[in-house]
Amino acid sequence: MSVDLKTSAASGEVWLIRHGETEWSRSGQHTGRTDIALTEHGRDQARALARPLAAQHFDAVLASPMSRAIETCRLAGLGDEMIVSGDLHEWDYGIYEGRTTADIRKTEPDWNVWHSLIPHGESLSQIEVRARGVVESLLAMLAQSGSSGAARRIAVFSHAHFLRVLAGCWIGNSAALGAHLYLDTATISMLGFDRENRAIRRWNARPEGCE
Repeated sequence: MSVDLKTSAASGEVWLIRHGETEWSRSGQHTGRTDIALTEHGRDQARALARPLAAQHFDAVLASPMSRAIETCRLAGLGDEMIVSGDLHEWDYGIYEGRTTADIRKTEPDWNVWHSLIPHGESLSQIEVRARGVVESLLAMLAQSGSSGAARRIAVFSHAHFLRVLAGCWIGNSAALGAHLYLDTATISMLGFDRENRAIRRWNARPEGCE
């Protein structure tokens, strides 16, 4: 489904929230389909998200089905509004699941998730198709008219690589652009518009008290 931004407000916001710390995010291990829990520090990070998020009204709250994203959403105070979407799961790293880039490069010196083959996982083109579908869905949701006539706001709880891919597809229909967008745990980023152009309005903002 394609949304014509000329007929929509083109003024809504999509807030991207990366989940809190896990043991694997701390060690740099690629965490795709493995359903690993937040650390206690990760839970503290998620709780620190509650204050800035409580100051906003969200018309929709979406979350990856992974427990680390769901728990972050709940601890951040938006669990009652949460809708779980399988399209928001992390990149499927295939045979590289659970390994660090440094470890992989011991046998594959030029390996990079952004341009290397990922056997039994998702290629860059495959995750781009998934992310473009999410962008279209978000645009459709933003284009809906609210009862107050105010611009709509959506929260998305997901994972580092997928949110980077999503942002790349938002601004340039390209998953590869995500390689240039670093993202910490438990941070808030915002996608929106500059007039009719899709834009990144904020990136990798760490809430007060979230280290």
